Amino acid sequence: MRVTQRAIRRIRSGATAVALTGLVAAAGITGAAPAADAAKAAAQPVAGPRIDLRVLVVADGSGTTSAISDALTTAGVPITTVTLGAAGRAPITAGFLADTLNGSPRAKFEAVVLPNENPFGDPAEMSALVAYEKQFGIRQVNAYSFPSASIGLNFPTYLGTLDGVTATASTTGAFRYLDGPVAFADASPAVSESYGYVATPLAGAPFTPVLTAPAPDGSGSGTLAGIYTADGRSQLSLTFAYSTAQQQFRLLAHGLITWMTKGVHLGYERNYFSVHVDDVFGDNSRWLPDQNCTNGDVNCGQDASQIRMTPADVSALAAWQAKSGMTLDLYFNAFGSADAIKQNGSDPLTTAFLKQKSQFRFANHTWSHKFLGCQQDHTVTPWKCTLDANGNVQYVSAADISAEIKQNVTWASRNGVSIQSNELVTGEHSGLFILPQQTQDSPNLISALNSNNIAWVGSDASRDKQQRKVGPALTVPRYPINFFFNVANTAEEIDEYNWIYTSRADGGSGICEDNPLTVTCIAPLGADGLTSTIMPTETRIAMSHIVSNDPRPHYVHQANISESRILYPLLDNILGTYNTAFADNTPLVNQRMAENGAELARQSAWKAAVAANKVSAYVQDGKVTVSAPNGLDVPLTLPNNTVQATYLQIGNWQIQIGASLFGSAYAGERSAYVRFAAGTTSTFTLSGSAGV
Repeated sequence: MRVTQRAIRRIRSGATAVALTGLVAAAGITGAAPAADAAKAAAQPVAGPRIDLRVLVVADGSGTTSAISDALTTAGVPITTVTLGAAGRAPITAGFLADTLNGSPRAKFEAVVLPNENPFGDPAEMSALVAYEKQFGIRQVNAYSFPSASIGLNFPTYLGTLDGVTATASTTGAFRYLDGPVAFADASPAVSESYGYVATPLAGAPFTPVLTAPAPDGSGSGTLAGIYTADGRSQLSLTFAYSTAQQQFRLLAHGLITWMTKGVHLGYERNYFSVHVDDVFGDNSRWLPDQNCTNGDVNCGQDASQIRMTPADVSALAAWQAKSGMTLDLYFNAFGSADAIKQNGSDPLTTAFLKQKSQFRFANHTWSHKFLGCQQDHTVTPWKCTLDANGNVQYVSAADISAEIKQNVTWASRNGVSIQSNELVTGEHSGLFILPQQTQDSPNLISALNSNNIAWVGSDASRDKQQRKVGPALTVPRYPINFFFNVANTAEEIDEYNWIYTSRADGGSGICEDNPLTVTCIAPLGADGLTSTIMPTETRIAMSHIVSNDPRPHYVHQANISESRILYPLLDNILGTYNTAFADNTPLVNQRMAENGAELARQSAWKAAVAANKVSAYVQDGKVTVSAPNGLDVPLTLPNNTVQATYLQIGNWQIQIGASLFGSAYAGERSAYVRFAAGTTSTFTLSGSAGV
């Protein structure tokens, strides 16, 4: 059959439905002549059961079912939630769970999450669910169960707090992305943060431990999570309480999803960690401990001491990157280089960076770090926006903003420094709204972003967490690490930390007393406060982002890699914590801001499509079929060794136009975003079992 390029273009211009199958024809061209259609249809066997790629969550308002629900949604897995006790909620019946479609039985859910092994007041609901799971081979996760024979366990040998316990996770099957140790939170010795039951399996029971731990009272070891396979059903039960933010749960969440879905589901997960270092080539004012303010601030004494990197700091940065395997993003203000050369005839810092420029990842932080929002009036504290005679806000001009962007780009080009010109972080995230002073984005910033083809602009996640449009660009919210811009050594960091987070009676600013809903007062930290409190806290916060499929980057300042270089021990602690928990098949994803922004945009588009019921997917006779709008990036996770073949559909004919290993390997699976093009069909051949 001869197919012209014109015909292919005509076919591709139409709408499409995409079938993802577990079978690929041996020949490159498949199909039947129209005259043979009837005979072919008569010879085909009746289609087998269909299982929709959606998870049923039966919730009871507890934090445990909410945590699993959140993990599913964060991964991109579509869910249906039935809340027990809610007025008018759908009853769990055979008709709710399954029906018949096109002559074949259909399971509406590929997995079920329950608060415990039997949360229903009406026995008929549990009976319907049991029959459904047996008929279709559906797996069940029990979010928090008391150990009993019904889940394959003896009465618990220990019940109580689990704070500080290091459990051991399975490193095979669905949890093969873990290295074993799972540390339970113990952020505050005065507060019980984790509670659970340690139990042993019933003798001879078909029970496979997933998470084991020693009892804190020394009474022996037992299981905290495991799989009970009996009576034609499979249940994975957890016997400890947790919340969505606790690290012990987040470490297990991916495996729970993989197990319940047998490794075939909509959704895409990675562990992201990028760190931006702002103000490179510039300098930072220093915190003055004796005055509890920053050099140069209004009503603060002046000190000539500024913090700026040296050539030795450049060498230390290069060495740290080589040793850790992680690249930091250097957001630079080239005015600092130009001004130093103008004042001194040369700049050793610039020379050091340019000599090793290929080892660093640079990005545009504007020429001079000028404030690019409204024109500021500093005659009052806090500052306010300057108004004209008619009460209109006066903004820094579009020409000035554009110059700040372009001069940095020109400097990079002239010095052979590679940057991505569509990325930008303005000084102090200025130009974007900042409450209470500036209630909207500067219209002149929007104009400058447009004229300079900026696609990604950094924002502060602590006040603007969700990605949004700013003119032609999308924001990339950045998490601030609590190492302050104006500190370069341990003593300065601890002093400013105490000033912010302690009460007036303890010598602090009282900010924590005035804002109890957002800031917690602490006891003053001593000389070991950096290692005893600040680093563990920041590590815990960073890890909570990393293990939540969150591509938002973090940011610090060049002062933190100057002088005492206090940032590196923190990053080493974060990386060490991560590497202790995760296997080599699950590396951190360390990428540029543009890539982080693109991932946020994909996640948002997918979430909106699922919410609007624009996507459906199911498994039937070894085939996965997905229906989605053309142009949508659909996240898909499948077992290893999956081969994707792409076909061009022309009437009754399918012409294979490519085949390759599906997606990329991560966490013991393969996953990718699949973009559906009009007129094409993709098939996915699964080789062997999912291993779950």
